Amino acid sequence: MRSVRAEKVAEAVARLYREAACSPDPGLEAALAAGRAREESPAGRAVLNDLIENLRLARQTGAPPCQDTGTAVVFLELGQDLRIEGGDLLEAVDEGVRRAVREGYLRPSIVADPLRRENTGDNTPAVLHLEIVPGDRLKLAVAAKGAGSENMSALKILTPAAGEEEIIEFAAAVVEKAGASACPPVIVGIGIGGNFETAPLLAKKAITLPLGERHPDPFYAALEEKAIERINRTGVGPGGLGGRFTCLDCHVLAAPCHIASLPLAVNLDCCLPRHQTATL
Repeated sequence: MRSVRAEKVAEAVARLYREAACSPDPGLEAALAAGRAREESPAGRAVLNDLIENLRLARQTGAPPCQDTGTAVVFLELGQDLRIEGGDLLEAVDEGVRRAVREGYLRPSIVADPLRRENTGDNTPAVLHLEIVPGDRLKLAVAAKGAGSENMSALKILTPAAGEEEIIEFAAAVVEKAGASACPPVIVGIGIGGNFETAPLLAKKAITLPLGERHPDPFYAALEEKAIERINRTGVGPGGLGGRFTCLDCHVLAAPCHIASLPLAVNLDCCLPRHQTATL
């Protein structure tokens, strides 16, 4: 039985959240530049120029490229042969978020109650998803998820007879309805299967995958490519100002489901995909 101290978890979460908030996906600038090269809209090209310049300034100053440093979404894969000692695992995650907000001067955006709206002041509690897996390691994936794109996400329960076309058209409709609100060009996470709560979680995990990474199953990799092509035909464009480059990337995750159901969720991420991973 291997052990990891809770303090090490807190340190890792603090580092990953700060890095996620301040350092978007390393492939982002190249993806934006590639989109600019094929964007025909002058307004769209201007938006992409601004986004690339914003990334340059963020690297130069060490500041977040967006003021909405988001909800801290933490995925933990806890090895069944690993023991957390010296503290509570869940509290260690929240302590890491507190430190990141305090030390990194990140914007506190979480309210303790959804209706009374009092800010917690430190972005806690984190949104935590815990999975028990084989082994004796702890894998952490931390995302800084902004509200603009999150607010535009959607869930739909399709009939089992629905196919690829219905899935792709639903994803395109979600992006088109979002317009400028999701800060395009967007990353589109599509979760298929499971049940009512599973599909959105799959979609959320999907947007934490690296830009340009395709699904290992050729069937779903092809579905991702078809969705990207269709979403780019919506004409939403960079910044919602019109153009051909609306979708930075699309990732699909799927799970088994009931014979009478086909859950589908689309989770959008903005033009600044912010997530970091580590293993303890």
